[in-house]
Amino acid sequence: MSVRPPDPAGPPRPAPSSAPFTARVPGSKSITNRALLLAAAAVGTTRLRAPLVSDDTLAFRTALTGVGVRVDAAPHDAYWDVTGGGGAPAGGGRIWCADAGTAARFLPPFAAAGSGTFVFDGSAQLRARPSRPLTDALTRLGATVRTAPDGSLPLVVDAAGLDGGGLTLDGSLSSQYLSGLLMAAPLFRTPLVVDVAGLVSRPYVDMTLALMRHFGTEAAEGPDGRIEVRPGGYEAADLTVEPDASTASYLFAAAAVTGRTVTVPGLGAGSLQGDLRFVEVLRRAGARVEVTWDATTVTGTGRLRGGFDVDMGDISDTFMTLAAIAPLADAPVTIRGIGHARLKESDRIAVVARNLAACGVVTETGPDRLTVHPGRPEPALIACHRDHRIAMAFSVLGLGAPGVLTLDDPDCVGKTFPGFHAELNRLCPEYEPPAPGALATSGAAAPAPHRQ
Repeated sequence: MSVRPPDPAGPPRPAPSSAPFTARVPGSKSITNRALLLAAAAVGTTRLRAPLVSDDTLAFRTALTGVGVRVDAAPHDAYWDVTGGGGAPAGGGRIWCADAGTAARFLPPFAAAGSGTFVFDGSAQLRARPSRPLTDALTRLGATVRTAPDGSLPLVVDAAGLDGGGLTLDGSLSSQYLSGLLMAAPLFRTPLVVDVAGLVSRPYVDMTLALMRHFGTEAAEGPDGRIEVRPGGYEAADLTVEPDASTASYLFAAAAVTGRTVTVPGLGAGSLQGDLRFVEVLRRAGARVEVTWDATTVTGTGRLRGGFDVDMGDISDTFMTLAAIAPLADAPVTIRGIGHARLKESDRIAVVARNLAACGVVTETGPDRLTVHPGRPEPALIACHRDHRIAMAFSVLGLGAPGVLTLDDPDCVGKTFPGFHAELNRLCPEYEPPAPGALATSGAAAPAPHRQ
């Protein structure tokens, strides 16, 4: 990725443009993979319209077919027809999760409710991510589970069904452990009652519960926060996957940086995704925001305001989008509540701070926070660490930088948005997408001060 530098004598960002832009944002990864699992467990055939077609969702789809679930794809993947088995899988199998954290966290409870020996493994990046809260929970529910010595993948589940019961779960590292258990719970022999401690990213659990209702199962949530799910299974239910709100954050941020107007249809007040709240953060930063029931529009005003402190714990997949454009604001921006982002595809707090330092931007970090100071980014090589969100966020910073930012791994965006570079170029012609498979070799500027 590179961006043609503006006139050195001019401002770092273009003047606002009145031309509206309708963005083509692919389907939600979170909804696609949850719907795939629920459809696989249901009785009948579910049609998933407009699914996300990306590395993560294809890995999840392939994993399901590996345990006997039939998925028929329409031409150009306009929809997927998923024929469920009416319960948990039987017979065992080897499941390759690639880089997909949702596959490694949603599929083991699904398998444990069935029968046979299932072996889950993934890339070195996925093996480095924690799985112990899930494996401990499955063990307490009576499953026979084996892992690597440090509790990571590969994970072996000797399945003979699960009885449910009471369970206390540590939700401070990821909400995906809870979502995986909840989605499998209707397949247990007895009710599951979960008490969650320190839950992060609560909107993703709300999404899980809403999709479970869509497929015919209710979960009862008490005033004490405990969630109870009774046996009963699922019924097939067609679903249109809405655009991915996390992915849309990059295009909304591009509007804020460049003064353009960007609308994402199909993503509005009726959305299941908490990450749409990112536009409210952009509003605080000075952008104009309009949210209707079925669309969201962001318009840049030609300047970004800083000087605020925001907790993004519930929408942490979008914190990098804000952090990457924060140097262009007129005052420091502090982001809090994001400690669990250190355990994602990369240590996202540290990686963002190091890349901003390479651009000459001063940052400060703590265990769960990041402060970004205003600065004029210098030419730099951005280390992506195979993390799609790092690559996309810093591509947006490049739109407002006076020099050239280069990604060392532009193709890693394929995890959730294979067409990202082309779409950003369509929005911002000054953005030069990288050639397919290109690897950057340019050097980086000397790091700026960073205070840990």
